[in-house]
Amino acid sequence: MEIKRDALLNRLMSLRHNKMIKVITGMRRCGKSYLLFNLFSEALKKEGVDDRHIVKINLEDRRNKDLRNPDKLLDYIDSQLKDEKMYYILLDEVQLVSEFEDVLNSYLHVDNADVYVTGSNARFLSKDVITEFRGRGFEVKIHPLSFQEIRNAKPEVPMEQLWLDYMTYGGLPMVVTMDSVQDRTSYLKGLFKHTYLKDIKERYNIKLDEDLEDLIKILASAIGGLTNPRKLADTFRSVKKSNISQDTLKVYLDYLQDAFIVKRVLRYDIKGKRYIETPSKFYFEDLGLRNALLNFRQVEKSHLMENAIYNELIVRGMTVDVGEVIWNTKDGAGKKIRKALEVDFVCNQGYKRIYIQSALSIPDDAKREQELLSLRKIDDSFQKVVITGEHGPHYQNDDGILFMDIYDFLMGKEI
Repeated sequence: MEIKRDALLNRLMSLRHNKMIKVITGMRRCGKSYLLFNLFSEALKKEGVDDRHIVKINLEDRRNKDLRNPDKLLDYIDSQLKDEKMYYILLDEVQLVSEFEDVLNSYLHVDNADVYVTGSNARFLSKDVITEFRGRGFEVKIHPLSFQEIRNAKPEVPMEQLWLDYMTYGGLPMVVTMDSVQDRTSYLKGLFKHTYLKDIKERYNIKLDEDLEDLIKILASAIGGLTNPRKLADTFRSVKKSNISQDTLKVYLDYLQDAFIVKRVLRYDIKGKRYIETPSKFYFEDLGLRNALLNFRQVEKSHLMENAIYNELIVRGMTVDVGEVIWNTKDGAGKKIRKALEVDFVCNQGYKRIYIQSALSIPDDAKREQELLSLRKIDDSFQKVVITGEHGPHYQNDDGILFMDIYDFLMGKEI
């Protein structure tokens, strides 16, 4: 099976020779190494770059253990630069090198060295990394495979079955290549316990990990729900009989975000044009990992579809918030009340904005009115979209609201 990642590859190709260190980040096992060592390397060769001018070093390989020493790595790379032509230096899992920032910064002024690195360590992913590269680091974020990338790799599988598989097992490349349900579930469960959870424990020296694991499972059970550290602490006290503090939970949430396991999404007051810091929502970077955490027992299609839409919007380079619209109305007794109506996603890209509602099904007019109410209360002219989970026509209603199904959306149809 050939898995192409054309959008990411084109992005990397466009960044060549920009005098910056290309820093490829993303969760473990999402395809960073394959993108760099296979797709990017082959694309360079097709453009005529000699293989001797592509310096590839996998620092996770024990055979390269000596190169984890910064001075030895520097000497080795220097020894490969034998002429004045451009050299492409590809370093995988560079965080395994102590003082790797100094090594990378050493090539900022080498005119014939174009540097690309991947890494998975929290220190590598921290907000200080770009500063360490003296403003010359360019981050390229990659994610698990999108639905469209999987579809292109498996054109023979019926669309509906592929969508069900995607909601259940996610888009990690290794999982996508597996045919057995048992293999997929075993891989995902093992990956969480022996890779993601272990990484966080070792990185932050967490001795008692039960609360951390419980936190991830609580988030997995409540995707699409509003929460904050205080509410989570209340849940731990009432359900888990744990006295973990909200401050500790906030730190744990930051760890999970640094590891790209979950992403926090802020609420945005559309009419007030301001952010509402808390509570907020959390979505999972990979649906398969989320389901594995719960032993595949809570596969609620409506919540998973919402998470999938969020992930797709992020892949498309949009900034995404959860929207809130305040509606002044009256109750049954004629008393004035204020209602907060939710817009699933407020998406921004440059000067563009789109409002999106996710609706697994719209069986009747009452459900239709429920989904449309918040969109109708937005008094600007930006595009408003309802994405449904059932096959249906692509059309615009009298209010100018666009309806499309999840298949059209995930396959890249314009909105």
